[in-house]
Amino acid sequence: MRTGLLAVRVIVALLAVQGGVALAAGGVSDMGPGCGLGKVMWEGNTAANSIGGELLISTTNNTILPWQAFGITTGNFGCKNSGKLWAEQKVNMFATVNFENLSQEMAQGQGEHLASLASLMGVPAGQQEEFFAMTQDRYNALVKAGESSPVAMIKAINDAIAAHPVLAQASTR
Repeated sequence: MRTGLLAVRVIVALLAVQGGVALAAGGVSDMGPGCGLGKVMWEGNTAANSIGGELLISTTNNTILPWQAFGITTGNFGCKNSGKLWAEQKVNMFATVNFENLSQEMAQGQGEHLASLASLMGVPAGQQEEFFAMTQDRYNALVKAGESSPVAMIKAINDAIAAHPVLAQASTR
């Protein structure tokens, strides 16, 4: 009996919290739960724009599985994801894994790893030769022996691209 009462209290508490979120949103759909599986499932419901509907959407998103978080990170269930954060992380991860090769190829002004880095950083294919030359010319500033980390190197390269007269205009970032 106590377990059943505890379960009811937990459910009521969860609903109360979700209701508070819905009330704070004022029942306005663009201020409510936003996106996620709950939004997709209950979107056609006439009550979806009411406090109760938003409560239902929010509860579906947050209690069954973290559908809203999944939607946001993957760009599914009506959630938008520009991918910018992931693109930046890809560059940093690539630089971390290939740091030694990138350092050598930057000193040489050419190489497969350097070409891949340029592509990941959004340097158009027609401007990659300029990118290679820039990394070779500024090698000492971009890769400081004993002091540099892959993330610091990427930041230095981004700063160099922004200051470069040709690459700053050609870069897609």
